[in-house]
Amino acid sequence: MKTQTGLLIVHTGNGKGKTTAALGLAVRAWGQGLKILILQFIKGGWKYGELKALEKFSPELEIRPMGEGFTQKANNEEKEQHRAAAQATLAAAKTAIQSGAWDMVILDEINYAVKFDLIDLEDVIAMLDCKPESLHLVLTGRDARQEIMDRADLVTEMKEIKHPYQQGIKAQAGIEF
Repeated sequence: MKTQTGLLIVHTGNGKGKTTAALGLAVRAWGQGLKILILQFIKGGWKYGELKALEKFSPELEIRPMGEGFTQKANNEEKEQHRAAAQATLAAAKTAIQSGAWDMVILDEINYAVKFDLIDLEDVIAMLDCKPESLHLVLTGRDARQEIMDRADLVTEMKEIKHPYQQGIKAQAGIEF
């Protein structure tokens, strides 16, 4: 049985905590001396709490929000901006994965980027198929495609049971962002 091999890990599902779990994994890996890169496909523009916190772990742990924000209400012109940002993030991911500079690469919200047709599933699959054996690769976001989950070594589904938004409580700094 192998004891040291790079894993393909997927955090998906409609519940809260996919990015949070990936960030926790990044901190754990950093604590073991690994070098970690986090590329965020959708997030950008806001000042998320994790950005300030993870600066403390630099340069061994780097986070790059490369998105244009959430896409649900985007018009055609804005959708093209989202698509261009996601394509640039995918290109950065391919480069990082092949660079040998990182022990772990986290592709935050990549599953959303596929779902909203910002990047092609086939391009993601091709990238996964070229993952170096030693690299840990983590993919987050709702609605992970079956083709991605089939390639994964570990898939965790976050399931929403109850959420404060259902009680009229808006997103709060330090909890939601």
